[in-house]
Order: sequence, then C-alpha cells, then structure tokens
Amino acid sequence: MEKAARWITGHSTAIVIFFTAAAIVCAALFFGVKVNYDMTAYLPEDAESTVALQLMQTEFDASVPNARVMVPDLSLTEALEMKEKLREVDGVDGVMWLDDAADVKLPLETLDATLVRQYYRDGAALYDVTVAADMELQATDEIYGIIGDEGCISGNAANIAYSRRQVLSEVLGASSVLVPVIILILILTTSSWIAPLLFLLTIGVAVLINMGTNIFFKDISYITQSVSPILQLAVSLDYAIFLLTAFERLRKTEPDVESAMVKAIMQSFVSIAASAATTVFGFLALVFMRFGIGSDLGLNLVKGVTISYISVVVFLPALSLKCVKLLDITGHKRLLPDIKGVGRALVKVRIPALILVLLLVVPCYLAQSRSDFLYGNGDPAPDSRYGRDTVMVNESFGESTALVLLVPRGDPGREAALCSELEGLEHVTTVVSYATTVGSSIPSEFLSDDIVANFYSEHYARIILYTDTGEEGADAFGTVEQARYLASKYYDESYSCGQSANLYDIMEVITGDTGLVNGLAIGFIFLTLLTSFKSLTLPFILIFVIESAIWINLSTPYFMGTPLVYMGYLVINTVQLGATIDYAILLTDGYAENRGSMGKLRAVINSIDENFISLLTSGLILSLAGLCLQFASSMEIVKELGLLLCRGTLLSMTMVLIALPALLITFDALTAKLSKRKFCSDCAVEV
Repeated sequence: MEKAARWITGHSTAIVIFFTAAAIVCAALFFGVKVNYDMTAYLPEDAESTVALQLMQTEFDASVPNARVMVPDLSLTEALEMKEKLREVDGVDGVMWLDDAADVKLPLETLDATLVRQYYRDGAALYDVTVAADMELQATDEIYGIIGDEGCISGNAANIAYSRRQVLSEVLGASSVLVPVIILILILTTSSWIAPLLFLLTIGVAVLINMGTNIFFKDISYITQSVSPILQLAVSLDYAIFLLTAFERLRKTEPDVESAMVKAIMQSFVSIAASAATTVFGFLALVFMRFGIGSDLGLNLVKGVTISYISVVVFLPALSLKCVKLLDITGHKRLLPDIKGVGRALVKVRIPALILVLLLVVPCYLAQSRSDFLYGNGDPAPDSRYGRDTVMVNESFGESTALVLLVPRGDPGREAALCSELEGLEHVTTVVSYATTVGSSIPSEFLSDDIVANFYSEHYARIILYTDTGEEGADAFGTVEQARYLASKYYDESYSCGQSANLYDIMEVITGDTGLVNGLAIGFIFLTLLTSFKSLTLPFILIFVIESAIWINLSTPYFMGTPLVYMGYLVINTVQLGATIDYAILLTDGYAENRGSMGKLRAVINSIDENFISLLTSGLILSLAGLCLQFASSMEIVKELGLLLCRGTLLSMTMVLIALPALLITFDALTAKLSKRKFCSDCAVEV
C-alpha cells in the first residue's frame, strides 16, 4: 500500500491530466448514451406480454395501440381525413377509429351507440394510435403539429415522449440545487474554503466517467439516468472527506506534504474501502432482479461507487498536492463548532428511545408491504401538457386501455365464442376482431388483404379489447386475469399484451424479486460487517438498526393512506441499507475502538461526540439529494424514490443516534465474548 501511495504522490501531474482528460471524453460520450424510457422493455423474455409483443411485431404490421389522440370539432368526413393524416406520420404504425369497427357509411344513429361514443362524441374524434418504439418523441411532436393546440395526446407513447424531454433537464436542475447546498454544508463542517470544491471536483469527475462509460451498454433506463448521478454524488462524497481530513491532520506531524499524503492514503484506505464495500454490496443485490431495471440501476451504481472510490484514492491525493498552497491560503477555523454533551444526552435517553423503537418495529414491519402499490410510472405531472391532455381525454371519453389477445388462427367458430364471452366481462367496452367486425360466417378469402391484415396473420388471430379501466389497479389487473383465463379456456396457446397486461406482468415479476433482493442485500452486507468487525453480535445489531429505519420509512405511505410506486419500495430497500449502513459502522467502529480502554458508557458517549458532525454532514447531504430528486423531477417514480431516500436517510441517522447506542450498551457483555477485539474488562462504568 505504501508503494502505491508513493507512486500516486510521485505522479500527481500525470494523474490530474489523465482524470481530467477522461472526464472531458466521458462528458462528450454521455450525450451518445441511449436511454430507454419503456419500463416494459425490462420484463423477462419469458413474460407473457413480452412473448406476445414479439409475436405481434413478427406477425402483424402494427403492434398494440399505445396512444389516444383526441381532436375536437370534426365532422365525420373531417375525422376520416384526420385519420389518414395521422397514419402518414413518421413513426406511426397504425391508427384505429370508428370505421375499423363499424360501417360509417351508414347513419351513426343505426350503429351501436356504445361503440360510436367510444370513438366519436360531441364532435370530437378519438383515435387509437400505435407509435413505434424509439419514435415516440418525433411522432408525438409531428402529431401535435397536425392536431394543433386544441388536440390532445395521452397514453404510454405520450408518457415516454414526455419523459424524454424531461430527464436531462431535471437531472441538471436537481444538480444545480444540490451542489450549492452541499458546498454550504461542507463550508460549515470543514476548515478550508477550497476543500469543498476539491471534494466535488473529485466526485464530479467520477460521476462524469460513470455516465460516459454507459456508452458501452446497449442502453440505460431513464430511471438510472435520473437517479444514478445524484445518488453517486451523495453516497460517495464521504470518501473524499475521510481522506482529506486525514491529510490535514497528518500535515501537523509529518515533515512534508508528500509524506503526509502517503500516510493519509494508507490510513484512510481501509475505512474508505470498507465504506465503499458495504454500499457496493447493497447495490449489487439489485443486479439479481428478474426485472431488468433493477440490474440496470444496480450495475450503474456499483460501477459509479467503484469509480468514485478509485477517484478518491488516486485523483484526490494528486489534486490536493497540486492545490496545497490554495488549501493553506483558504484555511479557516471550522464554522460549525463541536456540539458539547450530545453523546451524554443521547445515552441518557437510551432506554425510552429503545422502547419506542421496539414498539414501532413490529407494526411498521407488517405495514410496509401492505401499501397500495403502483407498478407503472404513476400519474403525470398535472401542470405538463401531457398531464393536462390525459385529464381532458379521460374527461371527454373516459378511461380506456387496449388489451390485445393473440390466439391461433383457423377456427372462426371458436374465435366468435371467445369474443362473445369477452364482451360479457364487466369492464370490457368493445371487442374488435374479425368475428365481431366482419363476421365469422364470412370467409377471409372474400375480403381484401388490407382488411384481413388487421385481424389475421399467417398463424394468429388478433383480438383487441377496450376496457374502461386505467392502465393498472384492481379492476385493470382483474380484467387481464379474466381475459387470459377465457383465452386459455378456448385455446391451448394464447398470449396477451397491452399496457395493463405489461404492468400486470411487471407486478408479478418484481413482487417475486422482493424477497431475493432484500435477502441478498442483507446477506452481502452481513458478511462484510462480519469480516470488518470480526464479531458475531455487531452485524446483527447494525443491520437491525438500519432495517428498522427502512420498515418505518416504507410503512409511512400505508399509515398516510397514499399509494406507493413499487419500484421505489423495492429499490429503496437496498439503496437505504447500502447507503446508510455506513453511519452505523462509523459509530460502532468508534465504540469498539474506545471499548479497549474505557467502560461501555464512556465508549459510546465518546464515539457519538467524535462522529456526530460527520454523521450529520453525511446524512444531510444524502437526504437533501433525495429532496432534490423529489422536487426537481416531474416523473412520479423518480419523485417517489427521492422522497423515500430523503425520509429514509433521516430515519437511519436518527436510529443510529438513538437506538444504536442503547443496543451497543445492552449487548456489550455478549459482544465482548463474541468479538475478536479485546474489550476492557475492568474499566469503570463512569459517565
């Protein structure tokens, strides 16, 4: 380690040049990273809706309708002309309207009233449009140009287009708020005006390298694009603080700055590595999710924290040596003084604090998995055009979701019987198929290829159901289950897709991921703690403290009666554990070190006093990162993650300060017996 540290200090100029160049190159590469905005693309390949979508793309010209386009003040003739204009838009694979389900040459009064009102009412026409993947932004922009300011677009394609417009600007917006706040916190808690800039430069370079190297992946999810840079900055800033603090301390005893930096690297290497390892292992659990967004986010965070670690132990020492004169010139007395007596005060309230925690743990554990969960992107921002359009379409025509069934072609009678039963389902408003539109008694050979292609491919018949439900919820998912059951009743082979079917499969997959991901995260971190502390009791205590904070955090939506995005629920389990277990490690490490020369009460008090400012600094930075995500983003899933991160960080910090001291003192005797470290056995129990 000493050889490596001396190599770093001896090549500081080359290192600074290399990292600066890497950051510039990766900043340019960042704009070439492909971002995936479709959550359904991350379903496993064997999910029914995934198989159905692949078959649809292979067998039919158009896939599932994924946008609803409403245009007011149109006559019937104008509505038909508008349909043709929409079909000509680049990226639009298909447009369905009333004329696909009924003969509009007949007087509207003679047609089924329910069917007509689904597509045309009060002079407004509603089109079901299929937009090709990766063409959502261009297609919706062109459609807006055709339908004008009075027209509206809703649906998943519009949501994806909206997300594409927002992601980058919202990341920059969150960063522009977070960075000045972090600088202010660091100015208050460090002893140099320039040190906070060195910290941010070090981690900022790591963030740029991480985001730029995503160019080597096929794509990354928009959730990763939105969340990863902020999380990487917030969770790894501590590493830079550890190293530079050690450097400033050692400068007082070492003969020159190079020797001080060598010792600082050697002394802080293990603590930074241990801190990074617990965070990495927490994030690593996400990689094992069957739902691909977990793997996408987990890999990116693991890569990001690893790059941050390398940047701190290699780039920061080199940069600091180049800026040592600036550090000296801008040195100042720490503006935030040590808070006297905080350890003694917290130890005095340990018993009621522990009782309160124990009273909360069981109900919160039971409640945290019982919230009303959302599995999609959540509601659109009401002040966005997409949000306003969605409200207007739903108010004018009601909620409607397309569900597509694919069944083997060749038995018109069976197909007609299935469609008859599907029409009888509670929330199904319309069934569009060959049997319902043309009639099962008319052979397909008698019709033009264009008409037949809407319903039949070489191997499959396509049946489109329109429901009056939203994309998700009990009614939507119940309809998916009923439709799938009826299809399986008539056919040995059947497939379904559409946004509600996709979200149903997402629900099935990610709820199945929960136990595995949480178990792996806890297992990885337990082994890391076991290796670090060489104690059988301390890993259990630390994990219990942070898990209790997680349960309280995730139970809050249940007690407040608000829905919770399930991806946020699943991801925060590992993110909060991996990111905030460091607080418990910091306090416990100080206690174990002190316990070798003093009694248990004094050991805990001293550890709190020594580490309180560090805990406060780290906790405030991470919670503010979550707050920035919550307020800067207009996407519900990102807002949810931000709120959970903010609240979870504050809860973890509180639990470490009020519950961990009580548990360390309570189990001190058992810890002394089951730990490799030597505890002082005859020290006074003075306070």
